[in-house]
Amino acid sequence: MIEEVLNSFIQKNMEPISGMDATFLYAETPTSPMHIGGIAIIEGSLSFDDFRETIRKRIHQAPKLRKRLAFVPMSIDHPYWVDDPKFDLDLHLHRVALPKPGGWSELRDMASQIYSEHLDRSRPLWSFTFVEGIDNIPQVPKGSVAIISKVHHVAIDGMAGVGLMSIMFDLTPNPKEMPEPEPFRPEPLPNELSLIMNSTASFAKNPLKFPKMIGNVLSSTIKTGVLSRVQHSELPTAPFSAPRTALNGTISARRKWNLVILELERVKALKKKMETTFNDVILAICAGALRRFLVEKKKLPSKSLVASIPISIRTKDDSGSEGNRISNMLIQLATNIEDPVERLMAIHDNTQRGKTYNNALGAETLSNMAEAVPFGLANQAARLYSRFNLSRIHKPVYNVMITN
Repeated sequence: MIEEVLNSFIQKNMEPISGMDATFLYAETPTSPMHIGGIAIIEGSLSFDDFRETIRKRIHQAPKLRKRLAFVPMSIDHPYWVDDPKFDLDLHLHRVALPKPGGWSELRDMASQIYSEHLDRSRPLWSFTFVEGIDNIPQVPKGSVAIISKVHHVAIDGMAGVGLMSIMFDLTPNPKEMPEPEPFRPEPLPNELSLIMNSTASFAKNPLKFPKMIGNVLSSTIKTGVLSRVQHSELPTAPFSAPRTALNGTISARRKWNLVILELERVKALKKKMETTFNDVILAICAGALRRFLVEKKKLPSKSLVASIPISIRTKDDSGSEGNRISNMLIQLATNIEDPVERLMAIHDNTQRGKTYNNALGAETLSNMAEAVPFGLANQAARLYSRFNLSRIHKPVYNVMITN
């Protein structure tokens, strides 16, 4: 009976975001936008009108693209996803021309500018920029276009982003005709009272959620610590153990986008030859580049740099869902080792140790720890941390993030 009463206060058209999703909101600062994105080069000819029509007919396949965030008063709960009654597709699709001569340099500058700008939280948190005038990039046919995508991390993780790309791209050269979608009939925005009532009812249904979760995490951590000591001579890399580097200072609001092109088969051949994993080879390539950069600057620390590595915890049941289904592990990059082969093998050992820890504790458990922190408290803590630049008084949690 009580549960039925509580359910009556919970509105079906309001989707709460998870604690993990919320971390990408309160970690955002004026100098640290928390969106992710990518750049696709479309060879040949693609008109903007055809591109827009494709998105218009398929956007219903990704509901988050027509939803915005509704924030609970006083931040007593995580925000909710709600329909945007003023959704306008043309506010999220932009058409620009690349300055002459239309090469990599111009595309890099344009992408960097786009990624430096925050998304508007009063609207759905995404944008696609259609870039024409790519006329001077080697191996790319003249007249090709680029699509620069930008989506806030609160809405999707990397694997969900792959699903999002299926809206724009077909899997065959001859796609089926797209039927006209049903008209979008958004629900009205909830008022502040309904948001508070919804949050109160959700909490009342499971008031012991936070204590239970903290207890499970502590219990698993103790068990895992014993297991790690038995199996390994040292524990996995701990937070705040990374060395101070030139990479971990106060940053500006400007973002930089750049790229290098690697032949996939060469990376796979190296993985097979060294009997490691594909991810180990990617980490070793990045570690070598970081070491060389810091050596040239004469700022290479004697202790290895630490990378944060996101881990997808999606199951088959989660394959069609949006939001974030990720955990992460901290890996020493062996940048203190000069020989590249020895560095790769050290990275392989480090990743194996990290995987053992995550498997024993459970990546799902690590991810759910975010649910144990009230949104308002975490949000205010993040603002104070950024405002007073508290990162200066402790070692970095990690030096870089690397994701494949």
